[in-house]
Amino acid sequence: MKILNSNSKNFYSELDKILNKRKTINKSTLKKVEKIINDVRNQKDTALIKYERKFNNNSKIIPNKKEITEAIKLLDPSVKKAIDDTYKRVKDWHLKQKPKDIYYKDKLGNKFYYKNKAIKSVACYVPGNLPSTLIMCATPAIVAGVKRIVLCTPKINGKLNSAVYYAASILGIKESYNLGGASAIMALAMGTPKVKSVNKIVGPGSSWVALAKKLVFLEGLCGIESMNAGPSEIICWADSSTSPDIVASSMLAQSEHDPESLAMLLTTDKKLIKKVELSIANQIKDLPRKEIAKKSLKANGALIYASSEKKIVSIINHIAPEHIEILNKNYKKYLNDITEAGSICIGAYSSMALSDYGPTQHTLPTSQSAKFSSGLGVKEFIKQISYNELSKKGVAKLGKSGYLLSTFEDLIGHSRSIKKRMEKK
Repeated sequence: MKILNSNSKNFYSELDKILNKRKTINKSTLKKVEKIINDVRNQKDTALIKYERKFNNNSKIIPNKKEITEAIKLLDPSVKKAIDDTYKRVKDWHLKQKPKDIYYKDKLGNKFYYKNKAIKSVACYVPGNLPSTLIMCATPAIVAGVKRIVLCTPKINGKLNSAVYYAASILGIKESYNLGGASAIMALAMGTPKVKSVNKIVGPGSSWVALAKKLVFLEGLCGIESMNAGPSEIICWADSSTSPDIVASSMLAQSEHDPESLAMLLTTDKKLIKKVELSIANQIKDLPRKEIAKKSLKANGALIYASSEKKIVSIINHIAPEHIEILNKNYKKYLNDITEAGSICIGAYSSMALSDYGPTQHTLPTSQSAKFSSGLGVKEFIKQISYNELSKKGVAKLGKSGYLLSTFEDLIGHSRSIKKRMEKK
């Protein structure tokens, strides 16, 4: 794990090496993903089965009802209760986000509307045994009014994800596919004999999944969420009052997700850096996913000393992280200055790991996309259709400027169309 000093002349270049590495499309990976997409395009279900056998030890795309029922039966009742409680909290929160239609009538009698229409079909991609991810992806779609919501999740060692399927049952999701990776994304976008296409795909995944989503979007096959939902990220802002064990636990919590996850400490206390480094070394020893966490910290981890808290805010906004934990005492002075982030947890009791279970979203912008996008929400599943209803008086008045501008822009067809309405009796 790197130790960086913000006073260093090459600080930002060293920091950007870490950030840009995660954003840069690996040419080798791109070729592999493109091959998978083209294989699915040409071979359809045959290709799906091939890649499922190769990557997920699976040869069955669609689970039957008995298989799902048996898997759910094996799930611990306490886990079911936790899923129930999480769904209720997440749904209550997202109900507050539902947008309203807009209606406006001006003095000329012109009418203008915005009507909110739910997307017809959405696929929720859930990597691994993560029922919380399904809840986070599907709940805003349910609140938005999406009629067809599809679960897509790979099997684990050839077995169904029982907790994910229990979550699907309480969410009312009846259509599901046991698929993972880039091939799953292409199947959902294009459709195959066994997989029905959808209008939009949401949900986090590996760099391969994220890349596949971008490629199908560029082809115009389907929509994806308006952010880069890639490997997880966390920035911990701490000071001398912060427990190094808490910082270390938060960094490991995100690092265990994926070898490409990012975890960083920002502090004005040089002593804390050494303490956190030691605590990470101690805590990682018995972490079940320690090999993933080690790779993540080695590639994308950093302990950063900054000369001032103001400097820390500047670095945070530069990184634009998915998650921030503010663990320092003096946070109130600078909180409003943090403008680039997906989710912010404030205070020693506010664990980002706990926020992953609601009520706020955990499908959030990564790879600096927090500079221009937000986490998943109800609006992500709604289209706004605009309506224009002009009166005779309105077109007579407004048509003049429209006619002049369209003529100026050398769009004569436009100007003629406007003039025809102005002349209509």
